[in-house]
Amino acid sequence: MRRTPHLSTPFTRLSALSALLAVGACSLTACAWGGDKDAKDVRPPAAPRGVTVEAGSATTAHVMWNRATDDTEVTGYDVYRGSTRVERVSGGKHMVDVGGLKPSTAYTFTVRARDAEGNVGEPSKKLTVTTPAATAADRKPPSRPGSPRGTVEGSRAVTLSWGASKDDQGVASYEIHQGTSKIHSVGGSELRTLVTGLRPGTTYRFTVKALDAADNASPASRTVRLTTAAGRDDGRGTAPTDFRAKTRHTDGAYYIELAWTPPVTGGAVAEYQIHLDGKNATSLVFGGTAPQKKATHSFYIGKEPGDTHRVKLRAKLPDGTWGGFTPEQKVTTGRRP
Repeated sequence: MRRTPHLSTPFTRLSALSALLAVGACSLTACAWGGDKDAKDVRPPAAPRGVTVEAGSATTAHVMWNRATDDTEVTGYDVYRGSTRVERVSGGKHMVDVGGLKPSTAYTFTVRARDAEGNVGEPSKKLTVTTPAATAADRKPPSRPGSPRGTVEGSRAVTLSWGASKDDQGVASYEIHQGTSKIHSVGGSELRTLVTGLRPGTTYRFTVKALDAADNASPASRTVRLTTAAGRDDGRGTAPTDFRAKTRHTDGAYYIELAWTPPVTGGAVAEYQIHLDGKNATSLVFGGTAPQKKATHSFYIGKEPGDTHRVKLRAKLPDGTWGGFTPEQKVTTGRRP
């Protein structure tokens, strides 16, 4: 606990002295009592999290990231290949396709956020992707993906899945289109993704295309039409699954151990929010590569046996919003689960 240092000078004397100093300062600088409203923003945005990179073909890569935070507003993102900036997009975009790459080559990408004052944040973690080998004179596109299926996950998200395409050289990636706009891309082995950032009570039409290493695109799949739920909801479909909680006793103290499966979002889930006994307890941020199959975390809870606690968590989705909470788990220190 932070304690306020003891002040030997009486508070009234300090207040009077502060007032005199303030008046003197204002007479010399003609300052306004409301403060400097035109103070320049010099604080840069935070580094983007949840960055993922997939090879779209032998000459392209798909870079995606979570929305960055700033004390004012993030107005854009810069995407770097090595030390070279190769793409600049607006603050409302969180993905980009980088072209002009060479087949069978490793590339490292980072993303930096910028605000309206031109402050540029620290780079995201570095991610390396290797483009597949090019195939000579490959002009045959993959087959049309199997009809997509969709599940509405509340008012702001849907889960899409589709049948695999076939290609004589192999499918490099799948593109997800909303109407006529490409909104996402996943690797050629992925047949499912979560689309977030949607509006409540709105009808959307989605199609899927397959790409091979030579950038040949398949015909679009059949259209799946989905309508998000009206109003607000708990976003349960975007919650982590298989959530488990138990206590552990080590060196005279109790800890709560958590385990869960991250939600399938088509991107990395690097940040979680843990609620304990009905209140936000802490934010958990995974450095390096965020777990995709199984995640675990442990935290100190106290030294007394017989204390009961309720715990749940939720994930920050690629669009920067919080997903739904897991079902709440109840644990008691000193008691076996």
